[in-house]
Amino acid sequence: MIAFKRLFFFLILLALIFQSCSNSKSETEWTSEKRKVLYSNDFTPLSPEESMARIQLPPGYKMELVAAEPLVQEPVALCWDGNGRMYVAEMNTYMIDGNGTGEFDPVSRVKMLEDTDGDGKMDKSTIFIDSLLLPRSLLMVGDELLVGVTNNQSIYAYKDTNGDGKADQKRLVFKNEVLDIRNLEHQNGGWVWNMDNWIYPSRDNLRYRYTKGQLIADTLMDNMIGQWGMTTDNYGRLFYSEAGPGLPAVQIQQMPTYGALNFADQYSPDFTKPWPIVSTIDAQSGPRVLREEDSTLSEFTSGCGQSIFRGDRLPKDMQGDYFIAEPVGRIIKRGKVINKNGKIVLEDAYHEKDWLASTDLNFRPLNTYTGPDGCFYIVDMYHGIIQESEWTKPTSYLGKMIAQKELYKNKGMGRIYRVVHESMKPDQNKPQLLNASSTDLIKFLDHPNGWWRDQAQQILIIRNEQSIVPQLKSIVTGTNPPFKIKSGELAVVHALWTLEGLGAIDKEVLSSALTHQHPQVRKAAVWVSEQYIKQQDLEVIQMLAKLKNDPSADVKFQLSLSLRYAKLPDAINLHQSLVDENRDNEMIQFSHTVYKESKRTKELEEQRTKSLSPLERDLVNRGAKIYKQFCIDCHGGGGKGVLVSGKSMPAPPLAASPRLKGDKTMNIQIMLWGLKGPVDGKTYPNVMPSMRGNNDEWIAAVLSYVRNSSEIGNQSSIVTPQEVSAVRAGMPKEIPNDLMDGMTMQILEIMKLGRAENKNWDRKRGKAFVKQ
Repeated sequence: MIAFKRLFFFLILLALIFQSCSNSKSETEWTSEKRKVLYSNDFTPLSPEESMARIQLPPGYKMELVAAEPLVQEPVALCWDGNGRMYVAEMNTYMIDGNGTGEFDPVSRVKMLEDTDGDGKMDKSTIFIDSLLLPRSLLMVGDELLVGVTNNQSIYAYKDTNGDGKADQKRLVFKNEVLDIRNLEHQNGGWVWNMDNWIYPSRDNLRYRYTKGQLIADTLMDNMIGQWGMTTDNYGRLFYSEAGPGLPAVQIQQMPTYGALNFADQYSPDFTKPWPIVSTIDAQSGPRVLREEDSTLSEFTSGCGQSIFRGDRLPKDMQGDYFIAEPVGRIIKRGKVINKNGKIVLEDAYHEKDWLASTDLNFRPLNTYTGPDGCFYIVDMYHGIIQESEWTKPTSYLGKMIAQKELYKNKGMGRIYRVVHESMKPDQNKPQLLNASSTDLIKFLDHPNGWWRDQAQQILIIRNEQSIVPQLKSIVTGTNPPFKIKSGELAVVHALWTLEGLGAIDKEVLSSALTHQHPQVRKAAVWVSEQYIKQQDLEVIQMLAKLKNDPSADVKFQLSLSLRYAKLPDAINLHQSLVDENRDNEMIQFSHTVYKESKRTKELEEQRTKSLSPLERDLVNRGAKIYKQFCIDCHGGGGKGVLVSGKSMPAPPLAASPRLKGDKTMNIQIMLWGLKGPVDGKTYPNVMPSMRGNNDEWIAAVLSYVRNSSEIGNQSSIVTPQEVSAVRAGMPKEIPNDLMDGMTMQILEIMKLGRAENKNWDRKRGKAFVKQ
């Protein structure tokens, strides 16, 4: 009997061992397994622990809870100060129901969270700033927090001067009193203090230099059209994304100061496709964006919060990878960033599977970050409704789903997670960079975690610490550096840009950097040399000429960009020879072509508008600005539509549109009512929402631009505010339910026929009819 019991327990032990072995899969095995989908329509909120259990990651990775309600509620973005304290923006009034009731009440907050016992979990929460209107952008600059709020384009800095965790000092650092009237989803959604010492917003045609406590704006060539969140890599390359047309990454080929540059094939087709593990029933566009076989989201609809992982406490093969959240799909996609002869291409890290996926229908990842501890952080709003009220009208597909599933009840929650790996522990060293000496900060320029390097560079520049200039120069030149460099070129690149930020670049340092063995140092040196190019310095031009045949495509491309605006004949000739001698270099050729076309279009635009009256010219110019801030998301630059490999256009192109050349009334009606259904026999994923909430001047300006623009290729008459007013007056006071989501081309044609034949207009139904 005893022997039998021993055998029985031995068999159980063997079974447990076998089960344990079978569960410890390699990432390769996990990748090759077919994705399993849960069919669910259960939106019941789960506890943080239950929600984490619903999240799938590759083997070895694990979720840890950093903070949850009531410590934090409705989080959308975060950042850390130099001492590792976390600041979280809460949108406490975001979509508490399908109508957006009370959304613009100024009762949202920024909280400061602290981990007082060092276990990685926040245990102290303080309201740092109260009574805000939907805060959306956070950036620590030294010991001050810059905050951007909805509908306001001015920027304020907040500071806690007495150490109680609450901001008691508020000052204006950038003034723009013009109200931002765009939908809250189309306003700026984040800032980055980039390696080049400029602060870039996720949207619009500005960047800022922090000078003597103020933000000094610089105007860019083109509008950047990113939305929620943005990121940068180890060398200062920016990555934006567009949620509207569902583009997982845009403007990744060159810096915004040189203009917008995108390729239709800058992603692999697979990278544009999310692979959720739960059926998706709350997508704005409904069944047409779902897979027939399992009802999961088939394309990006709300990509946001992207980050390049630059930490040191997760597997090495994660470093430099691109991550983007998709809150409608409840996934975070991982992409490999591949440099193909200077052109950046993103490829899916896995086949028909995503790095992170959840079956919890309230899981809403909005932002991702590399943390001070070297791990990967996720902001989960944990909210029922994740689409703004402009697209959730009661009769819309999503509006009906919100009411049916009572999604409006799921609010007031929110979680922040970090992802760790079984092979290593998070960094336990708590940052104290705000208190560190400048000599110690220099050493952190060599830190293996990019967060530390960025913070050290920024703080040194804010302090304007000129005493450390000789040490920084020695890092670049390699002559008796203050420490043994472990991170290779990264410390050198940071030291070079820190010198630039301190105004301490000289030709000796520049010459050393231009001849450095690493191409990324040479590229940075070319970039930095622009201050001398603008000064028409012949000696520096001669230094740059030696890089004309550099073996690195990145260096040659940067050289072509930096020389673009040169005025010195030698520099102009050098630039032209680069273009002429690199006919097989796609980056140099395409960027140069786009730049020339942009310049030519601007000249044509100026020439065309000369024939307009001052009032008409002002209307067109205002319309151009609105289009590039708002309409370009779906209709594309130059009205040519948005083309990305693996995706259909989100909306019809406007270039050479016969409708824009013709009937003004139809154009105005589309703007006032919105548009849905097929256009010229083709159905597009996006529904154009009604713009009737904007005033007559706004609508007239947009239409005047798209009807009379060299860039778009249309030349027709101006639309006046009075004409918009007249059409608006003919609209029914109550919008019929079947037209709440926009008109169709068929209805518009019937209305046009009715106007032509003076037939009647049914104001109640919003349709034209013919008397029999």
